Amino acid sequence: MAYVIPVPPIPALPVVGSPDVFPVRRVYCVGRNYAAHAREMGGDPTREPPFFFMKPADALQPVMDGETADHSYPPKTGNYHFEIEMVVALAKGGRDIPVEQALDHVFGYAVGLDMTRRDLQDEAKQLRRPWELGKAANHSGPVGPIHSVSQVGHPAGGVISLSVDGTIRQKADLSDMIWSVAEQIAYLSSYFELVPGDVIFSGTPDGVGAVTQGQTIVGAIEGLGEIKLRVV
Repeated sequence: MAYVIPVPPIPALPVVGSPDVFPVRRVYCVGRNYAAHAREMGGDPTREPPFFFMKPADALQPVMDGETADHSYPPKTGNYHFEIEMVVALAKGGRDIPVEQALDHVFGYAVGLDMTRRDLQDEAKQLRRPWELGKAANHSGPVGPIHSVSQVGHPAGGVISLSVDGTIRQKADLSDMIWSVAEQIAYLSSYFELVPGDVIFSGTPDGVGAVTQGQTIVGAIEGLGEIKLRVV
């Protein structure tokens, strides 16, 4: 059997200390997973169970250590927001994964950004429409190199922050997550069969805001380094 058109390349992320790359299958993103951000976005962190949306795998933008990557401002928006997140890369899959076994499925962790056309997302919310126009723009998921579990363990605490042109805009601790990484994996696996190559954006702290062309974004997570982007 042959394909009738050329096969698109498999999206992949760099791995720290290896010439090999991590192939990406699906990209799950948890919403409102830090209490202050849930309140910032009009949610109630004391009542709301986790909810997820998805980005296309080819929306991820690999960012190498030490580089300042050009990040294109997308069309059809005047309110383009940053959201710093820890990204979780899965090496094993399954259904109905118990919380106490969930971290055994993780390959590693990385710094990522969930870039969002906020005006389009807000319009979709008001009209009760899907979020893809707001969340799935090309290159809307910049991600740095993956640090394997053998290198960094399972980060449960540590500063997560983002600055724009040298000014801190987001800052929190990974321990502030409402739903832990293990709980997110377990919850997702009750709805989907997770597969090696799936990644999870694990939520963003409060302080999200807009960027404009010419500004420089630096996202950092303690123990996982940083990524740097120039908005062009």
